[in-house]
Amino acid sequence: MNLANKLTIIRIFLVPVFMLFLIFEIPNGDYIAAGIFIIAALTDTLDGYIARSRNQITKFGKFMDPLADKLLVSAALISLVEMGKLPAWIVVIIIAREFAVTGLRVIAASEGITIAANWWGKIKTITQIISIVSLLINNYPFSIIGFPFDKLAVTLAVVFTIVSGIDYFYINRKVFAVSNK
Repeated sequence: MNLANKLTIIRIFLVPVFMLFLIFEIPNGDYIAAGIFIIAALTDTLDGYIARSRNQITKFGKFMDPLADKLLVSAALISLVEMGKLPAWIVVIIIAREFAVTGLRVIAASEGITIAANWWGKIKTITQIISIVSLLINNYPFSIIGFPFDKLAVTLAVVFTIVSGIDYFYINRKVFAVSNK
């Protein structure tokens, strides 16, 4: 197993560790969880870079890397709803987009078409990570000056989630024509 795939597995194992710090009332647990979340999110960037730079892209990585990302983000978002820090409708939009794009990729793959991530998807991911971290750490340090950075970050994450989802379906509309034959 190559290093990129090991990082993907580490990201998956960090999800329950992240959750433990959110579930149990540990002093500064939110901040520790945010740190774990950041480390896990960074492994996503790192494993992709390593796989491409070393020409070690594998079927395992193609399947497990996006799954690991969705597990991490979904766990964080659902936890934030339970903690009362995020409305459920926002989480439904974000997770629905992930299911829809994954479904599109499955249809494309069944036709021998690979749908690569694009820059809208990367912006979506970055804004989601920033918004999740800002909510986990209670909008610190912006809460000191009363600036609702967390709400702004969540709004941007929702906008980029929707835009990137529409973009994926528009750019890859040919998949539906091929799959209907």
